[in-house]
Amino acid sequence: MAPTHVLRCCQRGLSWIPVIFIALVVCWSYYAYVVELCICEYPSRIGEQIVYLIFFHVSFVMFVWSYWKTIFTKPANPSKEFCLAKVEKERYEKEERPEAQQEVLWRAAAGLPLYTRTGSGAIRYCDRCQVIKPDRCHHCSACDMCVLKMDHHCPWVNNCVGFSNYKYFILFLAYSLVYCLFIAATVLQYFIKFWTLCRRKSAENCPKNNLPETHAKFHVLFLFFVAAMFCISILSLFSYHLWLVGRNRSTIEAFRAPVFRTGSDKNGFSLGFRKNVAQVFGDQKKYWPLPLFTRPTSRIGLLPHHGSLALLRDVPGAAILLFSSIVSIVAS
Repeated sequence: MAPTHVLRCCQRGLSWIPVIFIALVVCWSYYAYVVELCICEYPSRIGEQIVYLIFFHVSFVMFVWSYWKTIFTKPANPSKEFCLAKVEKERYEKEERPEAQQEVLWRAAAGLPLYTRTGSGAIRYCDRCQVIKPDRCHHCSACDMCVLKMDHHCPWVNNCVGFSNYKYFILFLAYSLVYCLFIAATVLQYFIKFWTLCRRKSAENCPKNNLPETHAKFHVLFLFFVAAMFCISILSLFSYHLWLVGRNRSTIEAFRAPVFRTGSDKNGFSLGFRKNVAQVFGDQKKYWPLPLFTRPTSRIGLLPHHGSLALLRDVPGAAILLFSSIVSIVAS
């Protein structure tokens, strides 16, 4: 047990390396832009400095805020009602045949709001967490827990992206893209001057108001390259997740469609574009740009759409089951 515990601690420590790397890059970008470029090299351009610094700090604060919330928001886990009772757990562990184990799970899940199944039509159960998986819930091997509406585990935030922090993750991508675009756009003119006017080392070919021969020009050079590189990578990822939000899908569901009683349905949780967006950002649009948890007032993206729910009409007690599902999820 001791070596396993030590190995686990080492893995947890190493998992923070990508986050530390991003933090160092962000700190350097702040120093390079604010100190080296705006303050030290161009003290005479006060008006331009003020405008640049205001927009820079607004994007910087929103970027850091959303990044912080994405990292340190604990993933949402299944509530206690999805855990097997002690008697049911003992009965499940004693059974050796999968069919007998499924019988135990079917009895335990009789009153639970479950609409998805495994590919073979069985109850989704996590042996590691010993919990019946709610719809859209998956086990994360990195976090070693089941996560509600799990999208993916992101090493750059050292956290699982799911129901509790998916909005923060989207805003993190958005504000990081704005941050990098702003830096790249405002630094571009000095980057061009550096290459066109300062290629020769002689002072006469390098005007005094265009990045003199100091270490600042190297900050500008690398600042533009880093900002442009991150822009390209973030833009593709951000566009993909906007596409997922519009269809109320997770990354897992995009690659493997959820299975319902009638079979797999890639649009099983889609409520229409507007409602799909509200499932992530909430009903109050004024809070959409802020990394604040805005829980939707009706449903929370964990239940299927009306077409899938219509299949429950032939199931006894469907109305009671649907009502209890909504109440249990909102209460959690």
